[in-house]
Amino acid sequence: MPSAFQDFITMSDAQPLSITLLAAQGPSREPERSQFSQLVRHFLERFFNHESASPDGDAKSRLILLGFSTGLPGLMVAMYLWPVYHPFIAWPPGHPLDASGPSYWLQVNHHLFFVLFSFVAMGIITIFEWDLFFPDLLDVHVFTALPVPDRRLFLARVSAISIFIVGFLFDANIMGVLVFPIVVDKHSFAGVATGQLLAVAGSGMFAAVFVLALEGALLSTMGERLLRKVLLAIQGLLITVFLMLLLLFPTLSGAVPFFLQSRSYYAVYCPPLWFLGVYQCLLEGQSALPIYFQLARIGCVALLLTAALAAVVYPLAYFRRVRQLVEGPGTRHTRNWIAVLLNRFLHVTLIRFPIQRAVFHLMSQTISRVTRYRIYLVLYGGVGVSIVIATVLRVTVVNHLVVVKSSADGIRSAIGIVSFWTIAGLCTAIESPGNHNASWVFRVVHGPHPCFAVAREMLSTAKRWALLWGFIVTLAACLAFYLVSPPEVRVWQFTGCQLLVGSGACLLLTDFFFLNLTRLCLTGGGAREQSSLAVTVLTYILGISIVTWLSVLCKLWTEKRIQHFIFAAIGIAAAHLLLQIRHRALLRAYCNALDPEDYELEAEYMNACNPLRLSRQASSSRIQQSPDDNAQCPEL
Repeated sequence: MPSAFQDFITMSDAQPLSITLLAAQGPSREPERSQFSQLVRHFLERFFNHESASPDGDAKSRLILLGFSTGLPGLMVAMYLWPVYHPFIAWPPGHPLDASGPSYWLQVNHHLFFVLFSFVAMGIITIFEWDLFFPDLLDVHVFTALPVPDRRLFLARVSAISIFIVGFLFDANIMGVLVFPIVVDKHSFAGVATGQLLAVAGSGMFAAVFVLALEGALLSTMGERLLRKVLLAIQGLLITVFLMLLLLFPTLSGAVPFFLQSRSYYAVYCPPLWFLGVYQCLLEGQSALPIYFQLARIGCVALLLTAALAAVVYPLAYFRRVRQLVEGPGTRHTRNWIAVLLNRFLHVTLIRFPIQRAVFHLMSQTISRVTRYRIYLVLYGGVGVSIVIATVLRVTVVNHLVVVKSSADGIRSAIGIVSFWTIAGLCTAIESPGNHNASWVFRVVHGPHPCFAVAREMLSTAKRWALLWGFIVTLAACLAFYLVSPPEVRVWQFTGCQLLVGSGACLLLTDFFFLNLTRLCLTGGGAREQSSLAVTVLTYILGISIVTWLSVLCKLWTEKRIQHFIFAAIGIAAAHLLLQIRHRALLRAYCNALDPEDYELEAEYMNACNPLRLSRQASSSRIQQSPDDNAQCPEL
């Protein structure tokens, strides 16, 4: 093997050098770079490793892995389509050998998939990096103290954004562009490759520039303070729309010929179809349908106008963001009477003790304000809503009309998806490493290793927090399903069984996700060991499949008789009790392995937090105790 190729594969020298040879080479010299190149490298590094998005420094490896993962769907689909374009005796199954290959409209749908995937992938990755395209408070404080011109700083950030978008656009589409023309096996390889390259590049670029222009327009008109109030809703809506287009592709592909042949307004207002027109015009030439030329013109004009809008609004939003960071947010009234009343109700019912209130409010405020948790919730929420919509909706063409209706079977399976995805997203946010700014309070009050009673109360409060939001989302989903469900299933048995299955799934899934959790990351505990992305995706696919299957079976069983409904409720309660006992045993074993001196605090905590025990002790000893004499467990 040549030494140069070996060095490229191993990424190191073929032979280690001795200390004498290393000393003879002299000191290593870094390449001289200009200030502009240093700034560009710095901003690119911030895209992958930002302190608010990755306090533990794992975002760089995660996003690099994501960059490689975005290219896999195009490669896998292109390889899957090989037997479609080159049929043999055993494929397609159940059909005779057809040497003519796929039909014209089937090939158009294949082209549409690559265009649509580029559109969705670039839109989602741009939304994921939403907060990093503009300067933050650290940038303003650091760079204003350095001899860096504002114009150079602005151009360096714009260059970094351009490199980032082009790089991900290359990663998402390069494998499909290289493999699919070989799979098609056309006489004109260059024509297929050129058409696909320009179509997917235009589609992905339009999605990224559209999100960037939308962010700049909102920030320049609404300002940072007002935008923060609606930012989560906007990001969640955009992710839902992008993913819904991709997940509904198998359903919509049957209606694509009708859209194009009838020149429906659905095609005119669908951006991926614009760039499908570019693909078909370059591939077919003058023999292409007239609708393709119209869509191609719309796509080119829309891309130019969106890029021009982004070029205009981005500088305005950039300098307004810098000015607001320099001036500060200012003072404003933050007291919300609805939140005050809700907190009082929770203090009386769910979170009665100080340690419970501290953990509950810390989780609520941290997860709703820290960028890392916000983007987690946005991604999970957008993916969950898009999966539910793709499961429930059915799109068909009847008598030259597009009919959109809901499926009863889809509604039965969707409630399990809602429960699983909500609880999984909340528990992932709880267990992930994040903001530890307030965790010192718990370490000072309870020590580095809290006693069993304190640890149990912390974890039970976190479970109540996740379970409360899970119940709220599940109840809202049941109400939405009732409104869109077909008339034949809009009966009280169906709705009641749906509420039972959804609530039971939330309860048991919360117990399952917290089963092996012994420390809360937000209160100073160590986070779980991060598994690989492939293992995580496989776990979620298996988990959502099992939960959906069990929820459908349970719902069909409970709809038959009222006795089945009662038995299902008893079974859910029994499983919850068993999981609670198991988790308490694991937590006690974990605490037993810690410092035994911490258990002196456990008795004090139990006495302070159990008024019934205090009354029994007082009556047995016949001693009149005042509230100030009670031993208090260290608490907030």
